[in-house]
Amino acid sequence: MAERSFKAEVEHLRKGAGDTFTGEGILAITKALLENGVGYVGGYQGAPISHLMDVLADAEELLGELGVRFEANANEAAAGAMLAASVHYPIRGAITFKGPVGVNVASDALANLASGGVTGGALIIVGEDYGEGSSIMQERTHAFAMKSQMWLLDPRPNLPSIVKAVGDGFGLSEASNTPVMLTVRIRACHVTGSFETRDNRAPTLTVAEALANPRSDFKRVVLPPYSFVHEHEKIDVRWPAAEAYIRDHKLNEFFGPQQAKIGFVLQGGMYNNVIRALQRLGLADIFGNTDIPLYVLNVAYPLVKDEFMEFCDGKESILVIEEGQPEFIEQTLTTYLYRAGSKVQVEGKGILPMAGEYTGQVLLDSITAYLKKAAPEMVPAMVRAPNQEAPKIPDLSKTVPIRPPGFCTGCPERPIFAAIKLVQKELGKHQIAGDIGCHLFGSLPPFEVGGQTMGYGLGPAGNGAFEGGGKKRSIAMVGDGGFWHNGLSSSFTNMAFNKADAVAVVVDNYYSAATGGQDIMSSRAKNPTKATNNPISKALEGIGIKWVRQIDRTYDVTHMRNVLREALTTPEKGPKVIVASSECMLNKQRREKPLTAKAIKEGRRVETPRFGVDEDICTGDHACMRLSGCPSLGLKVLDDPLRDDPVASIDQSCVGCGNCGEVADAAVLCPSFYEARVVHNPSAMETRVAKWRDGIIGWLQSRRAARRLNFGEAA
Repeated sequence: MAERSFKAEVEHLRKGAGDTFTGEGILAITKALLENGVGYVGGYQGAPISHLMDVLADAEELLGELGVRFEANANEAAAGAMLAASVHYPIRGAITFKGPVGVNVASDALANLASGGVTGGALIIVGEDYGEGSSIMQERTHAFAMKSQMWLLDPRPNLPSIVKAVGDGFGLSEASNTPVMLTVRIRACHVTGSFETRDNRAPTLTVAEALANPRSDFKRVVLPPYSFVHEHEKIDVRWPAAEAYIRDHKLNEFFGPQQAKIGFVLQGGMYNNVIRALQRLGLADIFGNTDIPLYVLNVAYPLVKDEFMEFCDGKESILVIEEGQPEFIEQTLTTYLYRAGSKVQVEGKGILPMAGEYTGQVLLDSITAYLKKAAPEMVPAMVRAPNQEAPKIPDLSKTVPIRPPGFCTGCPERPIFAAIKLVQKELGKHQIAGDIGCHLFGSLPPFEVGGQTMGYGLGPAGNGAFEGGGKKRSIAMVGDGGFWHNGLSSSFTNMAFNKADAVAVVVDNYYSAATGGQDIMSSRAKNPTKATNNPISKALEGIGIKWVRQIDRTYDVTHMRNVLREALTTPEKGPKVIVASSECMLNKQRREKPLTAKAIKEGRRVETPRFGVDEDICTGDHACMRLSGCPSLGLKVLDDPLRDDPVASIDQSCVGCGNCGEVADAAVLCPSFYEARVVHNPSAMETRVAKWRDGIIGWLQSRRAARRLNFGEAA
């Protein structure tokens, strides 16, 4: 169950010539693929590109009508290998995943693909997750494109440019027999706009037709001596062909006056922010007309030397605006100028920050600094005035506390970490390795469980050095998404083969929850197009791991703690795996809330659990929060002069999972938690009983109040 359905939007993908499509970048990319005769599509979900996989999944009927094969791949490596269909056959294929981690996973397949080359157009759509909104390490896809010599597109972030880039990518790939990477930044994926559509086009050769007439060419296989031939082919044939196509089809763009003493060279993805900075300086208008010449690199690799040198002709200085590090583009362009004996001064990193996202403010400050140095007459008078400083934006990081990611309210993973903390309280601190996924939040307060992660599905493998036996067993975390992505073949096969005397916890929340709630092999839901309901425990037993414990309700903190203790203390040697299963609460609420609301509206009886804290019993030591961390569990200051410390309090966001009460019981905390059942549309008898109960309670409360009043008067 993906976090968002695109069934309604998918109907817009049927629009044809003369129509206007309005939507966000993800949908525009899908429409562009259909318009350009794609024959097969695959990929793996991951921000900021997750929704592209969701759109494709929802559009399977339309894809089938056109003869397009769609596959939701097990991981990025499988997606990369899928492009092998374009090696021998003139079929256009596209895959998509998160970059750069997705590129890292797919690197073996992509490197072989780039070496042997392709016959059909091969497009790798990468969600470039770089900058302040990133959820991963700060790296760029650019380095991989250079390493394997695949061409890299970085289009301007508007829908017409993105749609055009898809067609340009296929054309460039076919013209140079080279796979092409298309990067779309976070904002480009979700930017909204419109463009004029064309008719969807069925592939000229479908995968079914290719399968009926197999082809092969052993010269495309990456083996000596052909691997050496491939290397020369890249330089002598493919590169010149790519440069010619880029130049002849004007894939890069020029804006502003043809003649000026300065100019900017920038990645296409930086265009919007650069124009905004120039607008703030009065050097561009809202339509993008600029007083400074711009050379916009919609193709960030390869760089076309002749095109660049023509742009530099007659200029004294250029500013290279290249987000991320190291400065690959700046270095290459500087080399071109040096070898040509040019006197054009190149500025870039130094004036611009070496690392970090180039936000509007960063570019405004950096461009202003450059203009003061290279063209002071273009700097607005207000900025030039020595006694008038621009207003400074305060450093909010010193006044606003950080807001790290955390588990959702009612998350079934939270009690797992509470149980680990309780076990460590008994047995001492253990070496714990984390993994990519929601469970990685367990490394943050209040749990602080796990100190590092090495990649998706590699949690147990990250503890490989500690699994030879010792006074304490190591613990590794991995999610169900990571398990099927890479964990089974790498981490758990590694544990089984090496007879690792260690513990691994598989957090099974029924979905690939961190990437948007997509179904995976072990999902409980019935999926008409995918094979689900394959237990993780059976897969573990299939590779020879005998000590496997299945927990079907993670909210039972006492049981979780006891099984963990058993795994860490049993005399039995070898790998020990706990499969801790409970449905992702976010997905559960997405499914159940509409049904509950409908039932209440129709007048049917609905009973929902709610939890609370008895203020008279709560001691205010807040231990429950240190072992729970639920967002719905907070503090409340009592209007009682004898109670200085605030007590625990559960707010209206509670989903009734019961974790707080279970933690209090397992940790032997105060019994202040209680469960209440909220009844919607009660029966007549229930209403009468409730009135009687309220009357009796009211009578007892008034009697107690009267006694207290009499006692006070007597005193």
